[in-house]
Amino acid sequence: MGTAPAQLFPEFIVDTLGLDSVIGEVAASLVAAFVVGNIILAFTGVAGPWAKRKITAAFTDRIAVDRIGPFGLLIIPAAAIQLLAKELIIPEGVDRPSWDIAPIILPSSALLGFSVIPMGQLGPINLHLADPEVGFALVFAFASIASVSLVMAGYASNNKYSLLGGLRAVAQNLAYEIPLIVTAMSVVIFSGTLQMSGVVGAQTETLVTIAGVSIPSWYALVNPFAFVLFLTANMAEIGRNPFDIPEAPTEIVGGYQTEYSSAYFVLFYLGEFVHIFLGGAILAVTFLGGASGPGPESISFIWFVVKIWGFFLFTQWARAALPRVRIDQLIEIGWKGMLVLSFANLVLTAVIVGVIA
Repeated sequence: MGTAPAQLFPEFIVDTLGLDSVIGEVAASLVAAFVVGNIILAFTGVAGPWAKRKITAAFTDRIAVDRIGPFGLLIIPAAAIQLLAKELIIPEGVDRPSWDIAPIILPSSALLGFSVIPMGQLGPINLHLADPEVGFALVFAFASIASVSLVMAGYASNNKYSLLGGLRAVAQNLAYEIPLIVTAMSVVIFSGTLQMSGVVGAQTETLVTIAGVSIPSWYALVNPFAFVLFLTANMAEIGRNPFDIPEAPTEIVGGYQTEYSSAYFVLFYLGEFVHIFLGGAILAVTFLGGASGPGPESISFIWFVVKIWGFFLFTQWARAALPRVRIDQLIEIGWKGMLVLSFANLVLTAVIVGVIA
């Protein structure tokens, strides 16, 4: 399967509807963003209330939701109504408007990240909103905004457990964001570009042919060590086991989100799952060939969906199987282990590419 076509989703809408004015282009961009955003929100709507419970139950030999609708699927609207119907309790002493803004920033930062992710084609439509030359750097910049939300929530809540959760979030993101980006730079060295479509396109070339079957040059196959490093740091960035330290319920109640309820809690919960899918999307683009896969290019979006849901399945396995590390262990793993290994991988990659080139 080749690279995605040059025409982006907003451009497709402009050409199809004949919107050649500036207002038309802006409207087309908003419509395209609305469609892509709702696709991601639909994924999180299924993942949070339903898939998370069913997958965890399967891993732990239990029965999850199965009484509300077929296969328990009606738990999705039921949980939404239940949470949104709860009273929004505003504790005394909170620092508003920071307390109000924090839940909005978390999901917004993840949705912004999808603006530069090439999600593949669905028929004639290329689900890619923008393809700037520095898209690879932008997606990490957007994702890192989530740290601001957690710090704001922890500080503004006027609660010691919330403050501890916010401080843990800062410590964790500092310890693992640097190894994450440094490991990702080894992919940039391989592909020779910061453009997302270029990174995906470089992985569509054939790595080796075995018995007539062409194996693509996915960077997970080219450099599996970097793939494992990136996967580990990615799990820490999205706060999944064994790295769910900022909200550790057994220690600090719920961390940064302890004082939030009703719609605000829903926004935090939504943001958590949108970030999981963004982490899966970044992993897919960086190491798993993006939306590329067997079959015609017109169904490449299906392969993209399979890959990000595969990552979600992995996060739920980790949640069911791996115990949470202590905060001191987490920091030590990040600064003394991941950081050193990520720079070693970067130097080794640069040497190998330099010799081959």
